[in-house]
Amino acid sequence: MNIIEQTRPLRAQIRQWRRNQKSIALVPTMGHLHDGHLALVEHAKTQADHVIVSIFVNPLQFDNADDLKRYPSSIASDLQQLSSLGVGAIFKPTVDLLYPLGLELAPKIHIPLLGDEFCGAHRPGHFDGVATVVSKLFNLIEPDIAVFGRKDYQQLLIIQRLSSELNFNIQIQALDTVRTEDGLALSSRNAHLSTEERRLACMLYATLKGIAQQAEQQRLTDNLPTLLDQSITRLNQASLKVEYLDLRDAADLQAIRSETTQAIVLAAVQLGKVRLIDNILFELPAQS
Repeated sequence: MNIIEQTRPLRAQIRQWRRNQKSIALVPTMGHLHDGHLALVEHAKTQADHVIVSIFVNPLQFDNADDLKRYPSSIASDLQQLSSLGVGAIFKPTVDLLYPLGLELAPKIHIPLLGDEFCGAHRPGHFDGVATVVSKLFNLIEPDIAVFGRKDYQQLLIIQRLSSELNFNIQIQALDTVRTEDGLALSSRNAHLSTEERRLACMLYATLKGIAQQAEQQRLTDNLPTLLDQSITRLNQASLKVEYLDLRDAADLQAIRSETTQAIVLAAVQLGKVRLIDNILFELPAQS
């Protein structure tokens, strides 16, 4: 397994593959891999001749120093799992490599409007950090395909917008969220949930599913605020402190419009020391 930590060997490997007319897929991660990450890698293997998995905990996208320190790491296990999947290379850069002048002087990319609501509002600078590091990875690796999960749906839309607006010649592919049997979306941060918190965590998915089912039956134009308020109250009472919970147009996260055909209900909650995000995509019935 080729573990690469510097720019020169990374580009040498890519040149070799390109000389042999091989396609490349990128799966960006922050490590502490779970089955959701592995599903992205497995999919990427079906889409390209070689897969590069990046492992980098990006400090630029953390608005809280303690959150950065707590982010789980299991590099030995990560490397073992990726080796068993037969990935072409693992790119494991340092902070100094990607931000040679330091974080304060690093140029930052901002995606207006789309990056300003929801997680963008509650985590200032988060999506600037995401857009910046993804741009760096895209420039360094120049993959044909990049694969992301839909669990962080706002992030996915931002990366799609980023790729389009900055003219990256990269196909962005998205995979559905991988869940446990009780519906909890897989996340590296789930490792920090206590036994009781883990029991409560599945309420988030159950709540979103209930909203989606009702919205599929009717557009909820009149009673949507009441439904959302009731859902927020139930979650808060169960110790899932709601940052946001809303129903939006899936295309751009704007308010539901008469022409909206696909919607998304999305939420973020704080459960103990763990921040959980989740969403459900669904088709809206035609407006009568």
